[in-house]
Amino acid sequence: MAVSWTISVGGHAYGPYSLEQMQAFHAEKRLAAHSLIAREGEEKFHPASEYPEFAALLQSMADAPAASQPVQPGRFGARIELDSGNPAPGHYVIATDMKERAIAALEEEIYALGMAHQIGPQVWALSSLASINVVRTALIQKLGKTDTLFIVDSVNDKVAWFNFGPEADARVRKMWSRHTEPQAGEKRGVTRT
Repeated sequence: MAVSWTISVGGHAYGPYSLEQMQAFHAEKRLAAHSLIAREGEEKFHPASEYPEFAALLQSMADAPAASQPVQPGRFGARIELDSGNPAPGHYVIATDMKERAIAALEEEIYALGMAHQIGPQVWALSSLASINVVRTALIQKLGKTDTLFIVDSVNDKVAWFNFGPEADARVRKMWSRHTEPQAGEKRGVTRT
């Protein structure tokens, strides 16, 4: 009897999949050494690299040269096309104020973009190879007209936001683009809007 496999992404289980399907996912760069999987009958998920069935396959992937158009696994079944010039993952803090739409769809999209963890009410930490613009574009599709979004890319010292209004937009843009010390009379610290 053939063994089947289940994959865990963002706290959700997907499957069962056959060994051949798992090998196809690997070929599509949707299965990596760190992907959490479980063999049929197992309750706990482990990195794919811990299973002998995948160890050699995953090692060959690690030894292969990087593709010109890398793809990052997100929510299983989703593929995120990445900027070839940005091979290092971005580490993002995403904060929202959801007033109009349900948060579940936004949260699902965040988990689809990479490894994520909710760190507070409507605040997530995300590690993703997608650029900040890709993350912002994906998330604003889940926002209503009065919902707000703020994203900090700690690796590349960038921010992106949506729906903050012209005054807050101008303040954040000025603050984040400034790379000098404050001038005489300017306040240090947090600007609240």
